[in-house]
Amino acid sequence: MTALFNLQSAHVHYGSIHALADCNLQIEAGERVALVGSNGSGKSTLLRLLHGLLKPSSGSALAGAGARQAMLFQRPYMLRASVQNNVALSLWLRGANWKQAKQAALAALERVGLAELAGRNAKTLSGGQQQRVALARAWACKPAVVLLDEPTSSLDPAAKREVERLMRAFADSGTTLIFSSHNLGQVKRLASRVVYLEYGRVVADLPTHDFFNGPLPAAAEHFLKGELG
Repeated sequence: MTALFNLQSAHVHYGSIHALADCNLQIEAGERVALVGSNGSGKSTLLRLLHGLLKPSSGSALAGAGARQAMLFQRPYMLRASVQNNVALSLWLRGANWKQAKQAALAALERVGLAELAGRNAKTLSGGQQQRVALARAWACKPAVVLLDEPTSSLDPAAKREVERLMRAFADSGTTLIFSSHNLGQVKRLASRVVYLEYGRVVADLPTHDFFNGPLPAAAEHFLKGELG
């Protein structure tokens, strides 16, 4: 089977900073992959490389193999427009007429429990609500792959649970889910596979059960014990 993503000896440099080093990674369609590691370990860079926002400085990166993708950032960008129009615009840009885009946007907002806020200015929403709007925007586009960068960072517990519910809904529909997280409980609940990064290198790549229960490289063990952050 051809991997949906295939990185071979991929390196990413930001000037003198070696953000990703000799990365070899294959991800199949339908997997639920969590990227974990300390701040600055390369998680966000890896997500951007997988999404095609970055090109490798050297090595190769087959990213997505033509599959429709959506990426949610830690702080989703909201236009100074209604919640419904924030979702509809993504569909209009993909070729839907405006009336169809508005109808599909409302259906997506119903899916994330925000239909009653459709007419509100998206900039006035809470962080958790904005993240749900971003998820609705992704859902409306029917992506085969969703990438998320710390999707519940700084959210209150109720908002975290709601975002996790929506992430699970994506995964249950067969969507490939790739997300970075410092929340190890979230990783246990949502991921089928865990990739641990350190200084831009993939140090461990294991099924979730094995990552939390099996032997690990020393740095990953320290990370699980909270000694690295």
